Amino acid sequence: MELDYVKLKDIKPALTGYINESQILLKRSAPPDEEAVHDIRVLMKKARATARLLSSQIDDELFIKENIAYREIGKFMASNRETSVQRRTLKLLKKENKDLFKRLSENEKVQMLLTKPEADPSADEAEKFKVEQINELLNKAAYRLRFYTLDKLNPQMLLKELEKSYIIAAGNYLKCRINPKPTDLHEFRKRSKDFLYQLYYFRSLNPSVTKDLEKKLDTLTQNLGKYNDLSQIIRMLDYNSATSVNTPAIDELIVVIRDKQDEYLSEVWPLGYKIFCPGQKLINILGFRLLVI
Repeated sequence: MELDYVKLKDIKPALTGYINESQILLKRSAPPDEEAVHDIRVLMKKARATARLLSSQIDDELFIKENIAYREIGKFMASNRETSVQRRTLKLLKKENKDLFKRLSENEKVQMLLTKPEADPSADEAEKFKVEQINELLNKAAYRLRFYTLDKLNPQMLLKELEKSYIIAAGNYLKCRINPKPTDLHEFRKRSKDFLYQLYYFRSLNPSVTKDLEKKLDTLTQNLGKYNDLSQIIRMLDYNSATSVNTPAIDELIVVIRDKQDEYLSEVWPLGYKIFCPGQKLINILGFRLLVI
């Protein structure tokens, strides 16, 4: 039975939880391990998506502060993880294409990406300082949040913000489906994640339908993430198809990568069509009408 009136997920406790959990993960090991870095980045993306959901109901200056803080924390933690993800992705390709990688054994750029850099003792202090900066940003965000009054939010305005995120992601889908480019696909992934993380607060409105939509969005964004990881490898290799100095082996590697990317996109497009088909309305997908908190 479809309910006309239901209670939305409380936003302030969820946002507080993202910050608290990030602080716990930050202190778990020194420096934070790869899993902690990944989880903190996800938590900050959820926090930014939540801030966008609140943008029409909180002071502009506060919104800007929150958005910048969560973004800066994610950026601080990005570089090391991206390098390790690229290395792991390339190693998986190597496992599947052993003969090809034998022929690439003299390619310096490929070998550099495959090799884990040696520990640099001089980097320890820089890493320690980075962690201190992240913790300071988290402390300030937690302090600001204590003074937010979020118990009288207008549910219809929240739904409008969710719809806005859906429309933006749908526009990105159409752009990418007509002319897929790595930068546009990356943007489509980010905006789809915004929509996914915001849906969490509306799950109680129609649990089975919303959870199914979240599952589809998660699969879609996971495949777009794998596509992007491969795009970053191509960028790191500084590959240029127009040059005549490429060896057949490096050309073949790029073809192998493009084939993999095609596989990931073949998983993305059917889901993208179901969720973001032109002319489709969010309210019809979610199947609810009126909200109260």
